[in-house]
Amino acid sequence: MAATGSEKQGTKAFYVTTPIYYVNDAPHLGHAYTTVAGDVLTRWHRQRGEKVWYLTGTDEHGQKIMRTAEANNVTPQAWCDKLVEEAWKPLWEHLNIANDDFIRTTQKRHTDRVQEFVQDLYDKDEIYKGGYEGPYCVGCEEFKLPGDLVEAEDGTKLCPVHKRPVEILKEENYFFKLSAYGPKLLEFYEANPGFIQPESARNEVVNFVKQGLDDLSISRSTFDWGIPVPWDEKHVIYVWIDALLNYATAVGYNENPAKFEETFPADVHLIGKDILRFHAVIWPAMLMAQGLPVPGRVAANGWLMVGGEKMSKSNLTGIKPQDLTSHFGVDAYRWYFLRAIAFGQDGSFSWEDFTARYTSELANDYGNLASRVAAMVGKYFGGELPASAADGDAEKAIQDGLAAAVAVADAKIGEELDFQAGILAIFDFVKQVNGYITEQEPWKVAKDESEEGRARLATILYTAAESLRAVAVLLNPIMPETSQALWDSLGAEASLGALASQPVQDAATWGQLPAGATVTKGAVLFPRLEEPKKD
Repeated sequence: MAATGSEKQGTKAFYVTTPIYYVNDAPHLGHAYTTVAGDVLTRWHRQRGEKVWYLTGTDEHGQKIMRTAEANNVTPQAWCDKLVEEAWKPLWEHLNIANDDFIRTTQKRHTDRVQEFVQDLYDKDEIYKGGYEGPYCVGCEEFKLPGDLVEAEDGTKLCPVHKRPVEILKEENYFFKLSAYGPKLLEFYEANPGFIQPESARNEVVNFVKQGLDDLSISRSTFDWGIPVPWDEKHVIYVWIDALLNYATAVGYNENPAKFEETFPADVHLIGKDILRFHAVIWPAMLMAQGLPVPGRVAANGWLMVGGEKMSKSNLTGIKPQDLTSHFGVDAYRWYFLRAIAFGQDGSFSWEDFTARYTSELANDYGNLASRVAAMVGKYFGGELPASAADGDAEKAIQDGLAAAVAVADAKIGEELDFQAGILAIFDFVKQVNGYITEQEPWKVAKDESEEGRARLATILYTAAESLRAVAVLLNPIMPETSQALWDSLGAEASLGALASQPVQDAATWGQLPAGATVTKGAVLFPRLEEPKKD
């Protein structure tokens, strides 16, 4: 049985991937949702002090890309180059995505290795020549099972994902002996119950495999926009075989053994649920056939819904991420979708919900807390953080609340991929600190100019500032720009060093922010929203 990623110890990097995205059009919110989730996850692990590798990229072969390019009167390569350089890469930079690599399936480092992988399977008698006829969805680049199709009112058979008619294709193709791996996959799922998440996705895959697997067509012969089959160049390699192999080719498969050993397999594949079977059935079977280790986890996120429909270009509900970042800001964008939607479930987006959460949680709870604390340290102590006197029960409650928030956030975000629960734990602590300030009323304590009064005021403000120090650390993987602004406002850069070097798991260690730190009131972290412009 192949080894899982969790069994490889030592210097292996924590390796996270997004799907490689089709470049038939510009990215929308659904693409950005998965990519931001991967960025938050990998930033969190980096801030644990771990070695991390984060991969994203683009899928540039296949019939869908070819037809899109033809419709735009350009070559497929020219179309891919334009979309990658003018749309995909700029968006990831705009959203502060800190990926370590960007793989394109038209790159030689990928195409050569794909041919070698497939040739190896052919030489091992895992691939044979045969014929196939069946319904094919160009949008999914997938032969569909008859039972998967939905029927239109006129009786036309439609793809259940794209709601478009399928094409009946008949070709002579090469086939991978996928059917032989059904029992091995079921044994693997049983031994590794956390391999597929969420549980509903796991159940779907297990039930699918239990029904019996058909061999997989791994070549196409009716068009030529793809990687040639090395032993028969009349065929090109099926785009999904090509695409899945990016997770191996990008980290040195058959090219850089040291890099491959310290990175592969992925610890987490983040995917959309519509490509679950490719990643949870076909991909591990391919790896088993090649004697390579199987990934640690395949985590399927749900769909973003607008008006009850899955967000996509094909149903015209695609929204540009820049439409939102221009109004709410990049950090709020990164925060909102992971805060509002439980990862792994479908979730609905609306301007009204985003606006309400931004105003209540970011501007009023978090941003206002940061502004009030900095203003009071400036007003009462000339901007110099005072030393805390004796902590009382109220302060101990804050310290306990922080310890609980760190423990929950680290477990939920770092291990369980429950971003929503982790973020809620952090913001519950923010609410607790707000409540502490309301109850302690430092503005009233400040009127007591006695030594005891000044000491009490110092303790309250130190407690609030030290709490914000921890919040900046915890929110840095999610909202790096505003976290850095808060870090600077607290004078933490000069006394504690770079924010990104602060371990998230140690954020609850109390007393890290030193007395005497220069606290300044910077720009408002989350400005009041203006009315969105109407076209």
